[in-house]
Amino acid sequence: MPDVLGDHFEQFTIPLEPDAEGEVVATLVRYRPSPRLRLTRPAAAGADVLYVHGWSDYFFQTQLAEFWHHSGARFFALDLRKYGRSLRPHQTPGDIDSLAAYDEEIEAALAIMNDSEAEGGRRPLILMGHSTGGLTLSLWADRHPGRAAALILNSPWLEFQARGAGRAALAPLLGMQARLEPHAALPNVDFGFYTRSVSSTMDGEWTYNMDWRPLRGFAVHPRWLNAVLAGHARVAAGLSIDAPVLTLLSARSAILPRWTPDMMRSDIVLVVEDIAQRAVRLGRTVTVARIDGALHDVTLSAPDARADAYAQVLRWLHGYMRAGSDPLSGS
Repeated sequence: MPDVLGDHFEQFTIPLEPDAEGEVVATLVRYRPSPRLRLTRPAAAGADVLYVHGWSDYFFQTQLAEFWHHSGARFFALDLRKYGRSLRPHQTPGDIDSLAAYDEEIEAALAIMNDSEAEGGRRPLILMGHSTGGLTLSLWADRHPGRAAALILNSPWLEFQARGAGRAALAPLLGMQARLEPHAALPNVDFGFYTRSVSSTMDGEWTYNMDWRPLRGFAVHPRWLNAVLAGHARVAAGLSIDAPVLTLLSARSAILPRWTPDMMRSDIVLVVEDIAQRAVRLGRTVTVARIDGALHDVTLSAPDARADAYAQVLRWLHGYMRAGSDPLSGS
């Protein structure tokens, strides 16, 4: 059916198994513009891209869809259960007890993508995830070898901001609270600075639904954070993703309790040095690209930074094809 993003975007509601809160759905968004005449073979020709958003987020990055279309791929985005298009009034936003639970909607989305205008067999799959979505897809790719041809991570949340020692100290207490008070509200440390850097209602340039992406994010609950920390622990132990991985990160972080202009050209959510260190533990072939001036969501950065990010993606894809290890062929 037509999607909220307007022309060329469609959405499909995916029914999932109900949980203690009742009905659960996910939503697959498809970008379907008019065909283009191509004189040369683009970098992602013949591939499918599945994008997964981060915490307190949903898919609205139309320019990202256009980039992948111009690169020759079919583009799909998944609003996970209890986020964005999939959030229902009776639900706790983002509530989940294990990131592996998202396998249900990921598998359903892939089945729909494969049935959608199939062109003679399974198309190579490029996974792209932002922040918590990058963590979720990294864990999925590790559990499902041979499925993805390439994994592209946009500032993936691979480690807790207090680092491994802080995570290890917090995890036992949080695990107990997740069992006893799974929906208790944890302290909110989001001052709204990230929204200020992104939203066109403030200093940013992007327009989106602020009910689905609130000013200071959704309330954080023990059960959700416990699931995330468990994912961080798995990454810290090392994954074995068999697809080549590209991780896009800002060149710097600016995590401060007060607003500064530097926040318009920095990651103000994650400690990028820690994420860069964790990224190389994802698999045997990992590239880390640092983007000067990038925000936490690299694709929402100022025009020069996001142009650099898209150029890095194209260079990476072409580089693997020239090297004889084409991520789009699975070889």
